[in-house]
Amino acid sequence: MKCIQAIAALGIAGSSILAAAPIATADPVPPTVTCTYGLQSGLATKVCAEITGENVRLFGQVGLAGPPSPGSPLPQPKPLILQLSGNVAGVSLGAVTQNAIFQSTTIQVSGVGGSVTCGSTIHGSFAVASYQWPSNPVTIDLDIPC
Repeated sequence: MKCIQAIAALGIAGSSILAAAPIATADPVPPTVTCTYGLQSGLATKVCAEITGENVRLFGQVGLAGPPSPGSPLPQPKPLILQLSGNVAGVSLGAVTQNAIFQSTTIQVSGVGGSVTCGSTIHGSFAVASYQWPSNPVTIDLDIPC
């Protein structure tokens, strides 16, 4: 009986040691963001790819091309059609179309992305159109590092 109690005590002590031992975890990989810039509908635009490991998130942004001249009025509200899309090896990562009114505050569009294989090339596109201003999409092509 004493032998069984000794074995049980060793088992409890051993599990206490295991519980106290630190568990090695990998440090999270910080995301990298790469952007391409352009002008569309008289506004500054950019499309960006945020890569974390083998996950990618695409987003587009539209804003003023520069600060207004001193004393000039703010731009008039401008209705916009914003289109963000992405693909990898011909497979869609998604697409988002959004109508917005631009009133001098930066607008961001997101919701496109997913898991991709390292070594793949992602393609992203962000298009901004407004009445009398056709879209001239800003694109990005980026390799996913291994």
